[in-house]
This record gives sequence, structure tokens and C-alpha cells, in this order.
Amino acid sequence: MDINIGISDADREKSAKAVSKLLADTYTLYLKTHGYHWNVEGPHFQQLHIQFMDQYTEMWTAVDELAERIRALGHYAPGSYAQMAKLSSLKEEAGNPDWKDMVVNLAEGHQAVAKSARNVLRIAEDAGDDATADIVAPRVTLHEKTAWMLRATAA
Repeated sequence: MDINIGISDADREKSAKAVSKLLADTYTLYLKTHGYHWNVEGPHFQQLHIQFMDQYTEMWTAVDELAERIRALGHYAPGSYAQMAKLSSLKEEAGNPDWKDMVVNLAEGHQAVAKSARNVLRIAEDAGDDATADIVAPRVTLHEKTAWMLRATAA
């Protein structure tokens, strides 16, 4: 069935590609955060264990919403580790950093995801894709705030 939602095929494709990159960045950061939740040690264990759980839980919900938006735009969402790794600007975690490096790595990750989200927002706005913009704008705020809180924790 044809998709006739008031956004051209080309603009829907641009939005879907941008959201796919944001999905991959968010999913990669989700995986890193969940791994840190499992493996954090040190004097701030309890605080960070809970903080990381709150963060990965929020991102788990976000990846579903982002993937469903890609589908609503008429495109397929990336669904494998290989696709996510290819699209993501974030690197997978190798090894087990100490608690402070975990916090710094996650702060940098949230900043990178905020940049990706901001890029999607611009593309969506140019395309007149209000629904995508509505989903993504709060992502910018959330990732910037989370990065600030992590930077403050590492200070």
C-alpha cells in the first residue's frame, strides 16, 4: 500500500536514514551502559549501579520508539549487531574500565548521541516530518542532561 502522510518519499527516506543512525548510536550506548551496570566496581558502586540501570532502561524504551518511527516512515529498522555497528558513530566497549573511566566514556557517549539526535531533528524539520521531530527533540534534552550529570560525577 502506498504511504501518503504528507512527506515525500525522498524526505521520508532521509528521515528514516537519520533515525536509523540515531537508533544505532542509542543501541550501542545502551549495550555499553548495561555492561557497565553489570561490571562497575569501586567506592561509588551502589550509586553507579543504580544510575546505569536507570540510563539503560530509558534507552531500551527509546530504541523501540525510534525503530517504530522508521517503520512508520516506510523503511526497515536495523535489527542486527552488524547493522548497528556499521551505522553507529560510537565504538563498542573492549575490556573493563574502572568506574571513573566508565563514567567518562558514558558522558562522551551521551554527548555523541545528543549530536546524532540534533542532526535528525534538523533533517526532520527540513522535511516537514513533525512526528519524527517530536520524538527526537526530547532525546536531545535527555542525552545532554545525562552527559552533564555524568561529567559532574567524574569531576
